[in-house]
Amino acid sequence: MADAATETSPELAEQRGNARKTWLTRLAIAVLVVGVLWAAWYFLIGRNHVSTDNAYVNAEVAQVTPLLSAQAIEVNVTDTQTVKRGDILVKLDPTDAQIALQQAEADLADARRRFRQTSATSGSLSAQVEARGADIVQARAQLATAQADFDKARIDLQRREALVAGGAVSGDEVTAARKSYAAAKAALDLARAGVETAQATRNAATGQLAANDALIRGSTEESDPAVMIAKAKLDNAKLDLERTIIRAPIDGVVTKRAVQIGQRVAQGSPIMSIVPLSQVYVDANFKERQLRHVKVGMPATVVADIYGGDVVYHGKVVGFSGGTGSSLSLIPAQNATGNWIKVVQRLPVRIALDPKELAEHPLRVGLSTEVEIDLAGK
Repeated sequence: MADAATETSPELAEQRGNARKTWLTRLAIAVLVVGVLWAAWYFLIGRNHVSTDNAYVNAEVAQVTPLLSAQAIEVNVTDTQTVKRGDILVKLDPTDAQIALQQAEADLADARRRFRQTSATSGSLSAQVEARGADIVQARAQLATAQADFDKARIDLQRREALVAGGAVSGDEVTAARKSYAAAKAALDLARAGVETAQATRNAATGQLAANDALIRGSTEESDPAVMIAKAKLDNAKLDLERTIIRAPIDGVVTKRAVQIGQRVAQGSPIMSIVPLSQVYVDANFKERQLRHVKVGMPATVVADIYGGDVVYHGKVVGFSGGTGSSLSLIPAQNATGNWIKVVQRLPVRIALDPKELAEHPLRVGLSTEVEIDLAGK
């Protein structure tokens, strides 16, 4: 029996060796097939695609901020609520705005009244200028009369003084002639002063007319500067009154609502945000070496973790970020030390998605996704 075991032992070893060779051969063939298949996939498909799972949904979130300070008297929305553009979100107390509007209306009415008054004053001043012209004519006529009386009194005095030596006239007559001459001279001086006064009065009236005309020259009631200023203030007051009703600027979902009824909101302080779900996009952070052949317009596919591989979004590359994620972070990395180690950087690439697919399967800001870009696509 020992001899039989000894004889079968080499045969068993040979069988085991053949089995091992067969198994190794099959394994090598399988590895070779897998390698060939992988190489074929890479050269036909893989090398024309780059992918990353470092991608997140983002959107241009609209910040809702009041444009004036007032108390909130009505809040019509809550977080997660869907709104349409123009829907009323919050109503503010309009009392102050209404008072300002009434004041602006009164100021506009007063500006119109003052323009009409200035226009009427121009007519009155024009009539005064004409009247002062008539006064000048009258004063000149009085001056001519006084001049004639003066000349007559002067001649009478000269005649009487010439006859005094011959005794043809008495001293009383000479005295009376001298009095008449003095009175005529005084009347002449008064007439001259009257002409100058009338001319000065007319000049003053003319100046007032010119100054008044300067206020309205080339203007109508609607184009008068004071009226236009009052109208601008009225428009501003109307705008402030309209702003007491805060409306949704875009379609989307309300998030981060921070206003309650009775709260006084401050001008410019955000009270809520609206996320436009129909306009979300994906920011995919690719390694810098993956972007050697990526161009704007290339097609891309996106799979969101929230839906899994059953839902595939189609989009395209629309742009590259102006800097890597690390360089644009709040505290950029400083690699100025002597033991610096090169770290592969990632550059955000923006992927625009198909609106129809987004409508069927909405995404939320911040969700994780996987992105694949077809480098052979156009």
